[in-house]
Amino acid sequence: MVGKNILIVDDEAPIREMIVVALEMAGYECLEAENTGQAHAIIVDRKPDLILLDWMLPGTSGIELARRLKRDELTGDIPIIMLTAKGEEDNKIQGLEVGADDYITKPFSPRELVARLKAVLRRAGPADNEGPIEVGGLLLDPISHRVTIDGKPAEMGPTEYRLLQFFMTHQERAYTRGQLLDQVWGGNVYVEERTVDVHIRRLRKALGEAYENLVQTVRGTGYRFSTKG
Repeated sequence: MVGKNILIVDDEAPIREMIVVALEMAGYECLEAENTGQAHAIIVDRKPDLILLDWMLPGTSGIELARRLKRDELTGDIPIIMLTAKGEEDNKIQGLEVGADDYITKPFSPRELVARLKAVLRRAGPADNEGPIEVGGLLLDPISHRVTIDGKPAEMGPTEYRLLQFFMTHQERAYTRGQLLDQVWGGNVYVEERTVDVHIRRLRKALGEAYENLVQTVRGTGYRFSTKG
């Protein structure tokens, strides 16, 4: 992961400087933008490996930029971590709903930021070199990192992809939210269990009406992937 380009989008120069110091010490290369206009130009030109995006920005907000990036085919696969001074649960969930991969609440320690960033990059990294997995008309190809539904490409974020890959390789068994966090997000990641529910909803939406029922809620436990009703 060393040498990856990280775009820091924050209108407060001292915060950007603090983040740059922490990331460069950890071996990352940094790009900076103070508003969404600058950020979008850099994203198109440089296509960073990850974006640290402040929630509150002058003009267009960070959440609007995240929504726009995730809808665009060229930028939809770039992981986004939202930086927010707002600790309210609704804001965190809203950030995840528009496609952000994680959030971190200010003030945060440089050590925590680097740990979160590494975890998101790891989750968004290339899949293991395995053969395609097929369930009915649902096909996941780890080599090309693509999912097709009845022959048509399915749009989903990197976390939903990893969640689906885990489910398809571990069918018919119920997993708690904690187990899914360990298996899909990785150990030592600062993610709340409610985050799993957000990504399950997004995965079901990506699978569409024909296949969303494969991801089943197991009351009192968590979730399982099953072809049985």
